[in-house]
Amino acid sequence: MARKGLVAKNKQRQQLVDKYAEKRRTLKAAGDYHGLQNLPRDASPTQLKNRCRVTGRGRGYLRDFDVSRIVFREMANAGYLPGVRKASW
Repeated sequence: MARKGLVAKNKQRQQLVDKYAEKRRTLKAAGDYHGLQNLPRDASPTQLKNRCRVTGRGRGYLRDFDVSRIVFREMANAGYLPGVRKASW
């Protein structure tokens, strides 16, 4: 389980990104890079970290399923992910 502070900080960043998304889009279209620099740093979408929805783990994240590799394996073995099976060849 990830530290709760890291998960909470990422949620705050997501709210900031959502809040400034339209303003950021208009400034970028106008080519006003000085205006972009005046926006908060955490308003940039590149500051967001992909985290597991279940545990909050930041490493080993599988984008297709929104979970970490560990949770993915547990869910796949339990049969919670339709269409996913162990490989055999």
